[in-house]
Amino acid sequence: MTFTDLFIKRPVLAMVVSLVILIAGLQSIRALSVRQYPRSDIAVVKVTTAYVGANADLVRGFITTPLERVIASADGIDYMESSSAQAVSTITVHLKLNYDTNAALTQIQAKVAQVRNDLPPEAEAPVIQLETADNQFAALYLGFSSSDLDQTQITDYLTRVVQPKLSAVSGVQRADILGNRTFAMRIWLKPEKMAAMGISASQVRDALADNNYLSTLGQTKGSMVSVNLVANTDLKTPEEFRRLVVKQDKGAVVRLGDIADVVLGAENYEQDVRFDGQGAVFMGVWPLPNANSLDVIKRVRSEIALIQKDLPTGLSGGIAYDATKYIEDSIHEVLKTLSETLLIVAVVIPATVKVSVPIAPL
Repeated sequence: MTFTDLFIKRPVLAMVVSLVILIAGLQSIRALSVRQYPRSDIAVVKVTTAYVGANADLVRGFITTPLERVIASADGIDYMESSSAQAVSTITVHLKLNYDTNAALTQIQAKVAQVRNDLPPEAEAPVIQLETADNQFAALYLGFSSSDLDQTQITDYLTRVVQPKLSAVSGVQRADILGNRTFAMRIWLKPEKMAAMGISASQVRDALADNNYLSTLGQTKGSMVSVNLVANTDLKTPEEFRRLVVKQDKGAVVRLGDIADVVLGAENYEQDVRFDGQGAVFMGVWPLPNANSLDVIKRVRSEIALIQKDLPTGLSGGIAYDATKYIEDSIHEVLKTLSETLLIVAVVIPATVKVSVPIAPL
């Protein structure tokens, strides 16, 4: 007697075991995380340091190299890569598989703090970010374009309205603006006029730093009155910047508008994004690593439908790429294959049983 004979002699027991397996399978389906690729706990720590005005060689020598030297001594590092560009240093630290990300992040922060005072005073504090490396591309990309608004205005609207709404959707890790052009006051210096008036670029920078800042005066109190003090010490419009005094010499006043063109533009013009042939701004939506991408993107699509109703006149937005389409097609193919298999089994087994039934002798 074999083990399988038990189920033949006791069909009720066989049915109960089959039902238990079926219920366990249905329960496990609800707990599965649907992803385009298998999840792997590989983390990346990015250390970004801005050094405004420095070229790539200076950034590499005074920022990237000192930081690399101390970060390399931290535990859990698989390998590092770095890039030094104009005004910015980026160090990417790839951690070992399944290494404790919190421990690695703490060590890297401590290492960076050791050399913070050795970096140039003009350099900004290093920004340390922890990211997962198992998904390098967003699950959903959105494109926003307009025939009436330029890219800086689109970026401003996305930053104020769209990005907070998408980031608040349950299961969304982050919603980044790609190809953005943030508003900035651009001052294009004229070297020939500066040389004629004896003004250097450092003098212009000092004049801007001394005359354009946010002042915090506090408050004053009397026996009956308390007044918050506010001083308008910052400049807001191009005309206010043009009137800024850069130099005074023997009664002669040189203003910023005399030696430079001042316009309200963007922080950088190094990248250009287009959607359907028009200048546009993209957004990428990343789900959480442990979230079901199908459910997250479904909620994001519902939020996008509400956002599109309130878009300003002339601004249009659409989905440029959706990675969950591939997942949905794969699931559809699996269900289709299972259905075909069940149908074939349901047709073949009864026919086989009917043929193999012995006929009793008369």
